[in-house]
Amino acid sequence: MTVRNLKHMFRATSVAVIGASTRPQRVGSTVLADLMTAGFKGNIYPVNPKYAAVAGLHCYAAVEELPACPDLAVICTPPATIPAIIAELGRRGCRAAVVLSAGMSRPDAETGITHQQAMLEAARPWLLRILGPNCVGLIVPKIGLNASFAHAMALPGKLAFATQSGALATAVLDWSLSRGIGFSHFISLGDSADVDVADVLDYLASEADTHAVLLYVEGVRDGRKFMSAARAAARNKPVLIVKAGRTPESAKAAASHTGALAGADDVYDAAIRRAGLLRVDTTEDLFDAVETLARARPLYGEQLAIVTNGGGAGVMATDALLRGGGALAGLPAGTMARLDAALPSTWSHGNPVDIVGDAPVARYVDVVRALAEAPGIDALLLLHAPTAIVRSAEIAEAIVEVARSQPVPLFTSWLGGDAVSAARRLCRDAGIPTYDTPEQAIKGFLQVTTYRRNQALLMQTPPSVSPDIAPDNRAARRIIDTARQEGRTLLHAHEAKGVLAAYGIPVVETRTAPDAESAILAARDLGFPVALKIVSPDISHKSDAGGVALDLRSDEQVLAVALAMVKTVRERAPLARIEGFSVQRMVTSRTAFELILGAANDSVFGPVMLFGHGGTAVERIRDCAVALPPLNPLLAAELVSRTRISHLLSGYRNVPPVDIDAVIGAIQAVSQLVCDVEDIIELDINPLVAAHDGVIALDARIALRGSEVGPRCRLAILPYPATQERPALWQGEALTLRPVRPDDEPAYRVFFQALAPSDVHSRYLCMFRQPEHSQLARMTQIDYAREMCFVAVRQGMQDGDKSEFILGECRAVADPDNQRAEFAISVRSDVKGKGLGTLLLHTLLDYCRAQGTAELYGVTEATNAPMLALARRFDFELTATPDGIHMRRALAGVAPAIPTALPEVT
Repeated sequence: MTVRNLKHMFRATSVAVIGASTRPQRVGSTVLADLMTAGFKGNIYPVNPKYAAVAGLHCYAAVEELPACPDLAVICTPPATIPAIIAELGRRGCRAAVVLSAGMSRPDAETGITHQQAMLEAARPWLLRILGPNCVGLIVPKIGLNASFAHAMALPGKLAFATQSGALATAVLDWSLSRGIGFSHFISLGDSADVDVADVLDYLASEADTHAVLLYVEGVRDGRKFMSAARAAARNKPVLIVKAGRTPESAKAAASHTGALAGADDVYDAAIRRAGLLRVDTTEDLFDAVETLARARPLYGEQLAIVTNGGGAGVMATDALLRGGGALAGLPAGTMARLDAALPSTWSHGNPVDIVGDAPVARYVDVVRALAEAPGIDALLLLHAPTAIVRSAEIAEAIVEVARSQPVPLFTSWLGGDAVSAARRLCRDAGIPTYDTPEQAIKGFLQVTTYRRNQALLMQTPPSVSPDIAPDNRAARRIIDTARQEGRTLLHAHEAKGVLAAYGIPVVETRTAPDAESAILAARDLGFPVALKIVSPDISHKSDAGGVALDLRSDEQVLAVALAMVKTVRERAPLARIEGFSVQRMVTSRTAFELILGAANDSVFGPVMLFGHGGTAVERIRDCAVALPPLNPLLAAELVSRTRISHLLSGYRNVPPVDIDAVIGAIQAVSQLVCDVEDIIELDINPLVAAHDGVIALDARIALRGSEVGPRCRLAILPYPATQERPALWQGEALTLRPVRPDDEPAYRVFFQALAPSDVHSRYLCMFRQPEHSQLARMTQIDYAREMCFVAVRQGMQDGDKSEFILGECRAVADPDNQRAEFAISVRSDVKGKGLGTLLLHTLLDYCRAQGTAELYGVTEATNAPMLALARRFDFELTATPDGIHMRRALAGVAPAIPTALPEVT
C-alpha cells in the first residue's frame, strides 16, 4: 500500500478499544489496562455493548455512538465481526486500526470469502490502514501509547523494532527491559494483511525520533516493494535484520543447476546485501550490532591491526578474524622501525603486535599512535588482560585520549571481570566500541565491515542498457519465439548458445546431427577432437543420463560412442525423446577453470544471478554466490569475490590469472539478457571455461516461462532508465535531459551554489547553502520504481576537465499505488525566464502519464508567483489552503503542448 494514514496509527491522539472487557485475563481488558497505565494523554474510548462502564471509563455500545472519531482503533473481537466494525470505523472517519484477533483466514459460512479479505475490502474505500491481524499490537513510548496486550511497557529510546513473530515480540520486550534498552516504536506486524514490513520501513525512514531500525522477518511477499522501502530507509539510518530460516530447503525440481543452487535464503541474503542492510543471526546480535554501529567511527578500509599484551588473546582474535573473512594489516617498514624503538626486543615483530605483559601505559600509547598513523591500517583492536603492574583504568584513560586525536577507528576488548570494569566504562563513555572477549570484538569489527560493504552496494545504480554490451536483441527474440511457436519451454542447446552469442558471450562452435552418421560428418567439419552430447527436450542434465562423451578423436570413436550413448540414455531415461546429437569442438586447457554462470527466477525477488565453481560436481561443491540484477562491473566483481574459486582466478604458481574482465563481461551480459527478456526463468552456462585469453561457454540451457497467464519476472531493483535520456535544444544550445544519477552529487552541490537564497526557500521551503551529503544522497540516489527526477545538463569545462553542469531539475515521487505523484521543480537562478522550467515540466508530465500515474500534485507558497504562473499554463487546478497553494493536474487525456510563445517562469 503506502505510508498514507500511518501517522494516525503511530502518532494517535485518541484510541478506541473495541471489545474492551471487564473480565480479567482477556485481550480486551489487557489492552485497555495497558493503554490506561502507559501514560497516554489522549482520549480512550472503550466500546462494548455489554457494559455501561469499563475500568472507570464510560463504555460505548458501538462505533457510531462515540463522541468523536478516534485516530486509532484497537479491535479485540471475534473474526466474523471485524469486517463490519472496519466498515463502521471507515464511515466514521477513522483511518487506522490494530486487529489483534487471530483466525482471520477462515472463510465466512455464507459468502465463502475469508474474514481477512472481507476486512480489507471494507477498509479500502476509506484508505483505513490495518496493523495485523493476529498481532500483539504496537507501542510508541514517547507518546505513552501501549496499544497491545504485551505484559509490559517499553522504555523510551531511539531504536525502532518491528517483528513478524508475536511470541518474539514479547520475549524481546522482556529482554530489553532487563538491559535498559528503549524504543521509539515497538511493532508487532502479525499476518501483515495490509501494513507490512515495507510500509513500516517507509514510515520509519523519515521518522526523526528513530535513529536505527531493527527487524525480525520470516518472509516477504513483494520483493520490489520491500527493496524500495529498505533501500530508502538504509540511506537514512542503519537498518539491521534477523531473517529467520537459514537452513536450506529441500532441493526443488529445476531445469538448471542455478535453479537448484539458488536457495531462498541465499536470495534473501543477496537482497539484504544489495539494500544496504546488515543481517545478523539472533535478536541479541541485533542490539549488539546497532550499538557497535552507533559507536564505531566510519571505516575507509578493512585492514585491521591488533595490539595485545598477551599472545594467546592475539591468536584467538586472529583466528576469529580470518575465519570470518577479515584481513590482518601489513606493517610498513617505517611503522616497524617505530615499534622497534617503542617495544622490547621480545615483541612479536608482526601483526598481532604483542607488546608483552609488563607493558606500562606509555608503551600502549606509543604503539597505538604508531599504528594509527601507519599507511594501510584502517582500524585498530586493543586487547588487554589485567596485570598487577598497571591498573587497566589508567591504560584506558590514556587510550581514550589518543583515540580522540586519531581518525582511525578503535575497538577494544578488556578481558576479565571486576579488574577491567572501570576500563570498559571509560571506553563506552568515550564512544569506543568495547567487548568482553576477543571473539566478540572481532565479530563487532566484521559487522562494521559488512555494513560498510553493503552500504557501498546500495549506492550502485546500474544502467538499463550497459554501455559495454551491444546485444542483438532481435536475434535472441527470434530464437525464443521459434521455441514458443513449437510449444517448447526448454531451448535446445544450440538455441541457448545462439541466445548467448546474440548477447556477446563467446560460445563453443557446435553442430547438431540427427543420427550417428551425421555426427561423424559434423565432427570432421569441426575437426577432432570433439565432444558428443545427446539432444533431448526431456533431459536437463545430460551427464546424469549418460548423454555426454568428451575427447573423441576419430570417426570410429564417434560412431561407437553415439550408438552406445543412445542405448544408455534409453535405459536411464526410457521416456525421454531423443532427437539426435550435438557435436562440439573440444576446448581444453590445463590452466583453465570451469565456472558456472546462471540466472533463475525467485518467486519473491524475481530474477537472481548465480556465479561460482562449475563442472559436473557443481551441486556437490556448492561454491557459488547469488546477486540481484541488474549488475554493473563493480557489482559483478563483488559477486565473483564472494566465491572460493575467486582466489584461484587471480593466478598461482605456474597458473596464469584468467581474463577477469572477460568473466565480468559475461556476467554483465547475462544480467542484461535476463533484464531484457522476461520470458527466461532459468539459465545455465556450465561450464563457462575461463582462461588467460578469455571465456567460452561450452554448455548452456535456457528455460522459458510457460504460456499460462501469470505475472512476468519482475526486477526487484529497477536499473537506471537510460532509455529516458534525450537531447534537447534550449535557447540555441544543446542540452541533455536525463534521469538523475548517484554520481550527480558533485554537480548538485554546484547547482545549489548557483541558487539565490529566495529560490532555495521557494523550492525547498528551508534555507541551506551547503547541503549535507545525506540531503544530496536523497536527491541523487533515487528509487526509479517510485520516483523520477529529470535534470537538464550542460556540458562544460571545470579545472581543465570536461564536466556536466545541472541547470535545472524536475522530480515526481509517486505513492506505491501510483495514484498520485508529488512534483517539484527548480531552475538555476541565472537561467530563469528562458523556457527551461517549461521544458522540464513537460518532460515530467509525459513520463508520469506513460507510467500510468493518475494525478500530479504539488504545494507551493502563495508568494511564489512564477511557479503559480507555470502551473496555470499547464492547466493545473490551484486551491488555496492554510499550508499553501495546492496544485493538481489529472494525467488522463491529451498531453498539453509546450507553451512556446510565453516567457519562462519557474
